[in-house]
Amino acid sequence: MGFSAQMDPLDFLTNEDLLLFFRRKKTEMSCIDQPHTFLTQLRDYDLLPEKLYKKLKTTRSREQKQKGVYEVLDCIEKENPNHMLQFWRCVFKDHILQQYPTIRLLRNSLLDGSFKFYEEPSHAEVLPETEKNEGTQEKAKKAKKRKVDDASGEDSDSPGPSSSSKPARKKLSKKLSFSSPVKKGDSQEIWKWPIYKTQLPVTCGTQEGNLHRDKLAKGEKCIFAQKRWFSPSGFEQFGGKERCKNWKQSIRCRKTPLKKLIEEGHLQCPPIERRKRTCVLNTTPVRLSDSSAENSSTNSSETSPGTEEERDAEDFEEQGGMEFRERVEEEEEEDMEDLSVFQTPSLPVTCVSLSATLHKYRFASGLRGKCIRTDESWLTPEEFVKQETTLTDPNWRRDIMCHGKTLNFLLKKDILRIHSLLCECEKCSDQEHDLSEQRNDDVCYECGSDGDLVCCDECPRAFHSQCHLPAVNEDSTGEWMCTFCVLRTNQQWRNSSHITEEEALKLPVSSQYRLYCDYLLLYMYREDPQHVFVKDPRKTVRRYAEFVTHPMWLDRIKLKLEAKDYHTVGDFVSDIQLIFSNCRTFNRDNDFGKMGARLKDLIDREFKKVFSIQ
Repeated sequence: MGFSAQMDPLDFLTNEDLLLFFRRKKTEMSCIDQPHTFLTQLRDYDLLPEKLYKKLKTTRSREQKQKGVYEVLDCIEKENPNHMLQFWRCVFKDHILQQYPTIRLLRNSLLDGSFKFYEEPSHAEVLPETEKNEGTQEKAKKAKKRKVDDASGEDSDSPGPSSSSKPARKKLSKKLSFSSPVKKGDSQEIWKWPIYKTQLPVTCGTQEGNLHRDKLAKGEKCIFAQKRWFSPSGFEQFGGKERCKNWKQSIRCRKTPLKKLIEEGHLQCPPIERRKRTCVLNTTPVRLSDSSAENSSTNSSETSPGTEEERDAEDFEEQGGMEFRERVEEEEEEDMEDLSVFQTPSLPVTCVSLSATLHKYRFASGLRGKCIRTDESWLTPEEFVKQETTLTDPNWRRDIMCHGKTLNFLLKKDILRIHSLLCECEKCSDQEHDLSEQRNDDVCYECGSDGDLVCCDECPRAFHSQCHLPAVNEDSTGEWMCTFCVLRTNQQWRNSSHITEEEALKLPVSSQYRLYCDYLLLYMYREDPQHVFVKDPRKTVRRYAEFVTHPMWLDRIKLKLEAKDYHTVGDFVSDIQLIFSNCRTFNRDNDFGKMGARLKDLIDREFKKVFSIQ
């Protein structure tokens, strides 16, 4: 079982535990092969002085290297005994674990909670006085017997101390045991492991978190996830399982519902307290003398549809029912102290199985302002909630969730604000021109900046004329489709037969397959929002040319593609792969190296998908 930043075994151990573990494992760590990376990591984390590092770097023989590594570890123990957590976090980095199996085994032994501290109890502390005397006499007899045996053994031909004869039993010293707490064939019930005596890793839907046992028993917010605290019901909503209304069943630990752990006594819950719920009825008296006014008001309400806010509030109450009022009460009780998660310009939203992004600056109300961006279009909250076909009574205030909270909660906290009915801004306008403007993005799909944009007539994407591939002629009139939509339309009419990768690489770029190359390059620009691979790295990265002899970057590939320098798809793909190989050569396993590996996997999959490669 792997662990993440949310479930770090080092968080469960004291510095004394880690120091003792370090002391027992110094020799094992000193015997690792090719310790250069290990020592470099210690130096980078200021655990190894530069002078000592340079001395070890010149060591050649394996024995001297092992001796030097042990001296380093011994120095760390003596000079930094209170920094064991920093040391173990330093050596448990992914690139260290991948290179050194010994370190990986040490990490795993801490992770599964299999180590325990054993110390033979002192007889003076635990034995009664009579047993002390008996123990003393027993020791005297054993000592006398050993003395006789030793004397007789001096002149005999019996086996020596290195033979298979049973040696005298030595007193157990305080040491670590690494036998697994789970026997072979048993189910691995991690809630019984010592390391999880205070917290348990839990999941709900696609979300992961840590459940704190003591907080659950006290009835407090007990699940920590995404830098926030949740109650069990709040975490159920955060995981997209709010319609289950049974957190004991929907929240799980290693695929086991919390309900089972509670029933078996592994978890404790506070006693259930039933909250009294009140329903406020309209008891405003009606004056009989104003019957004419009453009739006039009645007729008006029957014929007039009312204001948008009135209709909204009416639907809000009627469609929600008791279920919605219960959720509002829970939200009020679980009021968040930290609202910083909602301060970003755009917010992730969900509606049962749907997911999208809500842009706050576009929000006007439930029916006005297309503020929710899906993969295919911009929608108002009312339009978005109606896309979920499983809802029988959709209500945007109640059913659209953001970070475990309803949009109604965001309205109460002034995170979202409904515009006045008299508002005349473009978001509230019902004019066709303004509605058309809302159907497209406000920034370039490739570079993310605003300006003069060309909007696609088939999808929400918008581009600067030079950001798109091929570049858009600003003087062109009529309908225009972006490369993404052209490719989708092309594939709908294309023969569904598959080809091999070798056949795809031999296809000519000058034909229809130029479209595929344009798409793949646009896809790479889009998946590199930090523009790491866009510009010439020799101008921005120090000493890059010393390590990379054939640099390549996206803007250069774009220029070559527009200049028709590529004859086959293979030529185009070769330059793309050169970017990734250069990245791997220069960065290795740092963050940029991982970024390049991730982008390479995405492009490889997209390449096979676009060319229908078997």
